[in-house]
Amino acid sequence: MTKLRWGILGCAGIAIRACIPGIVQSKTGIVSAIASRSLQKSQEVAEKLGIPTAYGSYEELIADPNIDALYIPLPNHLHKEWTIRAAAAGKHVLCEKPAALTATEAEEMVAACEQAGVQFAEAFMYRHHPRYQRIKEIIASGEIGDIRGIHGAFTFSNPGDSKNVRFKREWGGGSLYDVGCYPISAARMILGREPEAVTTHAFFSPEHDDVDMMMSGLVEFSGNVSLTFDCGMWAGFRNTLEIVCAKGRIEIPSAFVTPTEESSQFIVHVGNERRVETVPFLNQYALEVDDLAYAAWGEKQPNFPASDATLNMKVLDACLESARKRSRIVL
Repeated sequence: MTKLRWGILGCAGIAIRACIPGIVQSKTGIVSAIASRSLQKSQEVAEKLGIPTAYGSYEELIADPNIDALYIPLPNHLHKEWTIRAAAAGKHVLCEKPAALTATEAEEMVAACEQAGVQFAEAFMYRHHPRYQRIKEIIASGEIGDIRGIHGAFTFSNPGDSKNVRFKREWGGGSLYDVGCYPISAARMILGREPEAVTTHAFFSPEHDDVDMMMSGLVEFSGNVSLTFDCGMWAGFRNTLEIVCAKGRIEIPSAFVTPTEESSQFIVHVGNERRVETVPFLNQYALEVDDLAYAAWGEKQPNFPASDATLNMKVLDACLESARKRSRIVL
């Protein structure tokens, strides 16, 4: 099989600990090059991870004719610029979430990739795991009845890291962009439709450039169903999703990150009965890489269209607006 040759645009932690190993474990990809604004840094990472080529600028990597696709783990405010430049160079793009700072930016990025004839995907790795397909099958079977509500939480605590890019407002910092985007994406995926309105409340921290360090929200969908969620960067770790239905519920203890075999499992509650659904322990990052590759080769449609990134950003825009204005925002 031909391999999709990946370039890594930056040496972010998520790239080193998750996406690069995912590409290595994928069926379709190889990591051919990495770039940093510091050649020394990219060389150190390349040597450590066995990457053949290191560049001292993003421009050099994008110009490399031996690179087919780029993974962009840069700070959020740089996603738009480098996605558009990558598309212009004919490279497929896997861009870290959130896709951009606004839905308008995401729309421009998607349009640039479509015009260039390259694939664009937002890096929500969790949704490629087969357990979510199994969850949707259980719901569709009617075993636990119609969905009545979804509850999601993604929080962690890291307030002391003063240099963290997540704490820079102009760079797209804040807990909503970093982790709140996950339960919102999941609810949209599970329900298969877009929200009608949102109401959120947030703790904007003066110590952290006034970004949202914690946010709680209500996302309203048609059919009298809603998502309640909270996200935070100054709270105990949680990574959960619960789908409450008329006759039961599905509990996903490790909804978005799955570091162990056990964490791939989920629990179905029907009446007084409880069963654990076991699914294969697969690398979610490898799955998202393979999905982009097969789409790039024209072998299949991507599991999620590029336009999904714009739709998710619309909800994030509304959530931030609601928290700042302390009001309900109709979409």
